[in-house]
Amino acid sequence: MVDADVLDLSLADEGRLKIEWADRQMPVLARIREGFEKERPLEGLTIAACLHVTTETANLARTLAAGGAGVALCASNPLSTQDDTSAGLVAAYDISVYAIRGVDEARYYSHIKAVLDRKPMITMDDGGDLVSMLHGQRPDQLVEIIGGTEETTTGVIRLRAMEAAGVLGYPVVSVNNAMTKHLFDNRYGTGQSAIDGVIRATNVLFAGRTVVVCGYGMCGRGVASRAKGMGADVVVTEVEPLRALEAAMDGFRVLPAAEAAGQGDIFITVAGNKHVLRSEHFEVMKDGAILANAGHFDIEIDLKALRAMASGVRRVRQEVDEFSLEGDRRVYVLSEGRLVNLAAAEGHPAAVMDMSFANQALSCEWLAKSGRTLEKKVYNVPAEIDREVARLKLETMGIRIDELTSGQKAYLASWEEGT
Repeated sequence: MVDADVLDLSLADEGRLKIEWADRQMPVLARIREGFEKERPLEGLTIAACLHVTTETANLARTLAAGGAGVALCASNPLSTQDDTSAGLVAAYDISVYAIRGVDEARYYSHIKAVLDRKPMITMDDGGDLVSMLHGQRPDQLVEIIGGTEETTTGVIRLRAMEAAGVLGYPVVSVNNAMTKHLFDNRYGTGQSAIDGVIRATNVLFAGRTVVVCGYGMCGRGVASRAKGMGADVVVTEVEPLRALEAAMDGFRVLPAAEAAGQGDIFITVAGNKHVLRSEHFEVMKDGAILANAGHFDIEIDLKALRAMASGVRRVRQEVDEFSLEGDRRVYVLSEGRLVNLAAAEGHPAAVMDMSFANQALSCEWLAKSGRTLEKKVYNVPAEIDREVARLKLETMGIRIDELTSGQKAYLASWEEGT
């Protein structure tokens, strides 16, 4: 048995069945895995991955292992781990996993240290905690790293700040910026899974409710469109003029958060920033307002301020904490302000993670071949990888598209032919 720290290995059979179920919805990654098994492009490499430990991630780990890599996986969020999946990866697939749902902060970081103890040559992050620990606590290991990948917006923000400060120790591929990632995973994945999490936690009806979506990036677009489709009156809050304009053109009301705070029944933050909802907003919220976060870290809702304002806090449902506020008002926070789509539900559907993790696998292959020649900065996923993922996805969906004729190719390459 490989080295690991999981809750209960007796859950392995259940986890394996769920991993196999997700695999059936991930045909692009399955094809890449078949190619990796034959070509072994990651032979001899150790990959440390700090990701949400879900069935979809399990199939990514299987793909990397099929390519010849030694894989060590830990969780990128204490409440996103599926314990049966962790057990299944260890017992059925011999992959080292250090992840248990609901661990405290000390054990969470001990798991990150455990994957770094494996002396990785490639890192794979979702939020930047792995990279941060490497740079902050283990700078001696940076020389061993060929490169890394980053899955989410929050992590990319941190990486670009490190690059700008001149402290980034190795090249990192921003998988989040692949078109086949953020156009689909962020929009369709977060849109569906965030609302799924709110519903599972509360069983609330969206129709007829006012839903405030804080942030109108790709994730916010997805949440807003899905809430609207369920009959909600959707209000968007934003700080970026172009995104606010787009939200207005898409048919949503756009308001400052201070005004929206008194109107909302359900609040979903997807801003990638701290204290998007804070004390001045809590002060005017309706009795019964529901607060959920679908951004990466549990800092988008200022829970410290909310606790200071509350006369009492109690757990009223498995993923729901009730805060009693002045004026006989109650505000409900879901999943302790952590990612509601993973803490209260199962995260993004496997079919959309198929593309995101295909980008991860192919980016690792690219780093294995080219990483030592790259500068220490953040790179976008190479366009040819993005197009290949899109091509494979269409093919597995049974969708065919046109090809340019020779005359059309010549026209697009020429400046001499006029109108």
